[in-house]
Amino acid sequence: MTLPNFITIARLILVPIVIAMISAERWHTAFVLFVVAGISDGVDGFIARRFDMKSELGAYIDALADKALLVSIFVTLSVVGVLPGWFAIVVVSRDVMILMAVMLSWFMSKPMEIKPLMVGKINTGLQIAFAALVLGSRGFGLALDPLIDVVMLLVAGLTVVSAGAYLAVWLRHMAT
Repeated sequence: MTLPNFITIARLILVPIVIAMISAERWHTAFVLFVVAGISDGVDGFIARRFDMKSELGAYIDALADKALLVSIFVTLSVVGVLPGWFAIVVVSRDVMILMAVMLSWFMSKPMEIKPLMVGKINTGLQIAFAALVLGSRGFGLALDPLIDVVMLLVAGLTVVSAGAYLAVWLRHMAT
């Protein structure tokens, strides 16, 4: 266990706390904890690279922590009525599709190397920014609904494009 892995595990532990804060409509606290989680993501990556503490476990749990946080936030924001259900379905479906494709390739004895595409990294970054925008607007009482609607459509569109890109990579891999 490395320091970056401990930081990542702490980020995973923050997920249910952020969800509880959203459910209790404690928006400012949810926003602050989300920002802390985001900063911890950058810190663990920096430490891992700078001090040569990268590990296979770290790569997996870092991705898991990111997905757990984002998927949980978007589903919870949908459940409490802040975001429409279709948006949570788009975000969750992309991640489920990728997971199922990877699992299927393993079951078919054609395991894939798991590496993020640039469109996936951009999508994750935009999802993080969008979650911060929604939580921040609630936490600070800002009326940003028109902006939130536009960014939500951008995130949904990029999420679909990203899903298509990963599907294309998977299909090429499975065809070889």
